[in-house]
Amino acid sequence: MVSILHPDPDTLKNMRIAMGQILSSHDPQQNLARVQELAARAGQDNADILVLPEATMFAFGRSLKNIAEPADGPWARSVSAAAQEHGVAIVAGMFSPGDEGRVRNTALIALADGRVLSYDKTHLYDAFGFKESDTVQAGAAPVTFDLQGVTVGVATCYDIRFPALFTRMAADGARVVLLGASWGAGPGKVEQWELLARARALDATSYVVAVGQADPASVGREVEGNAPLGVGHSLVAAPDGSVVASLEDAPDYRVVDLDLGLVEKTRAAIPVLQNARDFS
Repeated sequence: MVSILHPDPDTLKNMRIAMGQILSSHDPQQNLARVQELAARAGQDNADILVLPEATMFAFGRSLKNIAEPADGPWARSVSAAAQEHGVAIVAGMFSPGDEGRVRNTALIALADGRVLSYDKTHLYDAFGFKESDTVQAGAAPVTFDLQGVTVGVATCYDIRFPALFTRMAADGARVVLLGASWGAGPGKVEQWELLARARALDATSYVVAVGQADPASVGREVEGNAPLGVGHSLVAAPDGSVVASLEDAPDYRVVDLDLGLVEKTRAAIPVLQNARDFS
């Protein structure tokens, strides 16, 4: 059984999320310019946080080794500067150096007060004929952070298939989980993506903000090999499993207000986190 604190739902403020469903290129500077543009827009919209996809820094499909930078490197510092300039936290996928010639699939967390955190993807995409672990080193631990008094968790793409990560973040206090993805295309994959986001929201009785890369086909871009380049369909799933907002397949942007009081009301009505039994 997990011990969960239940603050008064009426005392919790809303959180404004900006979803940036972009289509990354193989030019980190071009992608950085898009991040900066959306950060300015999110700041104007009074968003608390801008959520961008996995691989925002550099699209899958080409070698990642030579573009990897640490989370305090030039690319990340520029994202942090944008967060501070526009007063909006930014979560964006990048690649950082790993061990033995591999890289880490990193979610950069740049806060408006200048703090920079990061999460390294723990579940690597060795599925559907793709083997991410050949070039990427897995992370070791979940990450949560405080955003204006609210605990927020972070996950990346294939992580969405593993409920334990989401219930662990909820146990650590997360009421919102931000997930960036570059989802692989294929029969039934969009339906799986939507189903999994809603299921993980129910598992954790938390909001799940799932932001993916746009579908290259939506802009007529040729797909290179079998790399997971995105299908779009970003969405926000509420703690009761309902869909609060969703996008189509093309590049897009949406601001969504999350009613954090709904998290506490749902957890009081469906206390799955407290009722769960440990069979390990």
